[in-house]
Amino acid sequence: MYLDSDSNRQMTPQLAWRVAIIGGVALIAFGLVFFRLWYLQVLSGDKYRAEANANQVREIKVQAPRGEIVDREGRVVVNNRVSLAVRVRPDKLPEERSERRDVYERLGEVLTMKPDSIERTVERQLSQLPYSPATVKQDVTQNVVAYLFENQEDFPGVEPEQVFLRTYPQRDVGAQLVGYLGEINEEQISDERYNGVELGDRIGQAGIEYQYDRFLRGRNGASRVQVNAQGALVRGLNDRRPQQGRQLKLSIDLDVQRAGQQALGGAAGAFAVMNVNNGEVLALGSSPSFDPNVFSKGVKQSDYARLTDPDNGQPLNNRAIQGAYPTGSTFKLITATAALEGGLITPDTVQYDGGSLQVGDIVFENAGGVVNGPLALRQALSVSSDVFFYRLGQEANGTKLIQNWAKKLGLGRPTGIDLPNDLPGLVPTPEYRDKGFAEYTRCKAEEKPTPEEISFGECGFLDRPWSVGDNVNLSVGQGDLAASPMQLAVAYATVANGGRVVQPRLGQRIEDSSGRPLQELEAPRARKLDIDPAHRQAILDGLRAAASEPGGTSTDVFAGFPIPIAGKTGTAEKGGGRADQSWYAALAPYPDPKYVVVTTFEAGGFGAETAAPAARAIIAELFGAKAGDTSAGSSQD
Repeated sequence: MYLDSDSNRQMTPQLAWRVAIIGGVALIAFGLVFFRLWYLQVLSGDKYRAEANANQVREIKVQAPRGEIVDREGRVVVNNRVSLAVRVRPDKLPEERSERRDVYERLGEVLTMKPDSIERTVERQLSQLPYSPATVKQDVTQNVVAYLFENQEDFPGVEPEQVFLRTYPQRDVGAQLVGYLGEINEEQISDERYNGVELGDRIGQAGIEYQYDRFLRGRNGASRVQVNAQGALVRGLNDRRPQQGRQLKLSIDLDVQRAGQQALGGAAGAFAVMNVNNGEVLALGSSPSFDPNVFSKGVKQSDYARLTDPDNGQPLNNRAIQGAYPTGSTFKLITATAALEGGLITPDTVQYDGGSLQVGDIVFENAGGVVNGPLALRQALSVSSDVFFYRLGQEANGTKLIQNWAKKLGLGRPTGIDLPNDLPGLVPTPEYRDKGFAEYTRCKAEEKPTPEEISFGECGFLDRPWSVGDNVNLSVGQGDLAASPMQLAVAYATVANGGRVVQPRLGQRIEDSSGRPLQELEAPRARKLDIDPAHRQAILDGLRAAASEPGGTSTDVFAGFPIPIAGKTGTAEKGGGRADQSWYAALAPYPDPKYVVVTTFEAGGFGAETAAPAARAIIAELFGAKAGDTSAGSSQD
């Protein structure tokens, strides 16, 4: 008889402990799985069911029209027009690539486009917005639309559609001011100001269109559709209507804007017209100009290159706020203010103008070598005596008196106008030139450029440190000074209104589509400068004499003109064989000015020859007067 030894084997405590541990782990694991399933199916079931349903819904964007832009009288500056576009719906295109290719070839014949170009256009847009229609061509004719409808079976997925295109009925009048649109790019879409904007949307890229984009931009609508797991359309759902953007009312007067553009006559230059008391800009123009309608459907690279070409005058540049020019004798208002407020002279201080002033080894002369004899400030402004102001520049050297007042009056800093790229310009100081000269010297020593490279500015152009001659030049708006017409307008307005540095403004208010006010757009409070009323009056008297008394630099230009003005000519020498820059700054009506008008021509010669007649034409329109004979009879600065 044999005994089975296994029948008497008993489980050891160690083995029992291990079995218990394994069982416990398994029980916990099953418990976790059970509770997770319970959480997903019971507690979160509704949430995930809703998300699953949402995955079945696709939104097809419906473009919203932008708000209109109108002038101060409600006249249209920018609006929209309804256009016919040919679009391709991805859910209705043939699935086979060869069949889609056939559709593109037939469509290319109708639209006079290459099939490859159509295919690339469609695929690019669908890669960004897979369920939205892709636009193949905009602004097609009614005949094209009729043909596509009549032969719909040959063009599956191809549908004509109405779209809104931006239109600029004033064309080149105020083009730089209003700006243009363009598709948002990947860099812009990360900007907080474009929250809610999607790739493919068109936004303001320049001018007013950019500055007030958040108001002008509407809210896109959507056509909602349900798709199955394969992405195929199941049925249409309810739509969300697009909301048009707000209307923007500007302070611009279209008649004055048009007069200014005509006065420039296509020559390189700019003008600014502003209310001296509140900063409202009635006109702001730059030439050469362009037609912003070229951007309505997406600008061609060749057109953009032409508009940015220096040889073509860079029409996209807004010279009124981006121009950086020496101002010539129009700067004498600033020098006069600094000298009076700084105690260098009184309104009745007499200085002798012998036609020239020697400073070191350099002789500074009046324009044409004219000798004016003994002069006080009023007469010095009237005849535009350079020597009178040369002496002030010489005396003020080392004090930065002129520089400080130039910046107080708005030069060397952005004006704050509600436009992008408002450049600060430059008011030169000893520190500026000395630093530039140090960099120039270091560059020559380290890089060792050839003389030809140096002549082309490889090491900069500040090839000497500051000297008293730089301050003498600054006193008459020459040298390194760089200012825009808008900055000069702010300076003249400040003296005219008694010392308030106004901030130029174009936007007046936001309105609904019917013109009902929704929000007033007010400029920040003006900075206040303490200018002695007697000093201010002496300057204005001098400017009045310059435009009205015998010997005044612009008296002949304004002879018989019905609007009394105070004004100053300016002729800036730019060197290098370039023609002189022509300037005029006017305050009207005298003696209680309401408006400042500044005009400049990059190659206009004497201020009385081109800039002053242009200002006269603008003022005539501004006050509803007849411009009359705008020919100049004086060639003095």
